[in-house]
Amino acid sequence: MSKRKKSKNKGLKWTILFIILDLLAIGGFVMMYGPWDKVRNFYVNTAMKTKDHQYLAKVFYSDKTINDIINSNYFIEIKEKVKLDDVVIDTAPKASYKNKYDEEILTRDGNNEDYKIINLKVGISKAYLVAIYKPDKVTLIRAKNFNIGRYGEQVTYMCNRYNASVCINGGGFVDEGIGSDIPLGYVIDDGEIVWPSSSWDTRKGNLIGFNKEGKLLLLSNSTGEDALSEGMVDGLEFGPFLIVNGKPLEIVGDPWGKSPRVAIGQRKDGVVLFLVIDGENYIDGASLQDVVDVLTRYGAYNAANLDGGHSSSLAVNGVLYNNPPAIAKRQGGRYVVTGFGLLK
Repeated sequence: MSKRKKSKNKGLKWTILFIILDLLAIGGFVMMYGPWDKVRNFYVNTAMKTKDHQYLAKVFYSDKTINDIINSNYFIEIKEKVKLDDVVIDTAPKASYKNKYDEEILTRDGNNEDYKIINLKVGISKAYLVAIYKPDKVTLIRAKNFNIGRYGEQVTYMCNRYNASVCINGGGFVDEGIGSDIPLGYVIDDGEIVWPSSSWDTRKGNLIGFNKEGKLLLLSNSTGEDALSEGMVDGLEFGPFLIVNGKPLEIVGDPWGKSPRVAIGQRKDGVVLFLVIDGENYIDGASLQDVVDVLTRYGAYNAANLDGGHSSSLAVNGVLYNNPPAIAKRQGGRYVVTGFGLLK
């Protein structure tokens, strides 16, 4: 499949969203002058991300307005290399803790020595933070096959197939409105590049994954081959990186608005963090800044954004644990192509 066709397919879901937002806008006036500034900003920033849909923003807004929105709502990607030696894996409970969040993470839930789920609120939305105490057992999970004309797999199904106890979705995929089994970007499984399936796609991107020790690697502007050379054995492509070596993503304004969110992180003691935040209709949920704030509060040293929206899924023992948007919930969770899971 050509890159141009991939881009066209990916854009269809945005077209559907923009049609809905156009109706809400009532000819652009409400979104321009009414109480819809966050929706308007999300609309414009999303439209301008793809060459195919820039015209949708320009239907209602002047070039000056578009430039003003973009220039006041953005983030600066972190290019710094992760300092793996700063992460020293020691996830055992401690005699004392530096704050209540540290204690909440490291204090076990009963006799469960593998993980703990912390239920949170982010604004009005429910959120679920999973502390994983065995980072070397975190693995990539993925659909059994890619690019055979299906729609991937639900995270619950993948989690059962991998015999994993807790799982989240991961990377993006070509989307014609109902999804696909074609990943967007690299997928690395057990030390092998399994997507793309040929060498023609050599572009670079943000790769997120783990080495054999269970340390989280975040590699910017890299190929799958670069990731393998750095020791990544399981990984996928997405972003942006939210925290690198304890430094948070610099965010100005609210570039992506509120939405269901999924993120992965790791503390300096090696505890892996899965974060899933519920939301509906791309209006409630969490902003990128909200995600950074939660992960920082709970001690994330490195962290990255994963695919959110309708794909947002947290499975626990094969059952969907979170409350994704209504359409996805009716399916039992959206069909996706990759994720991360904790092996039993």
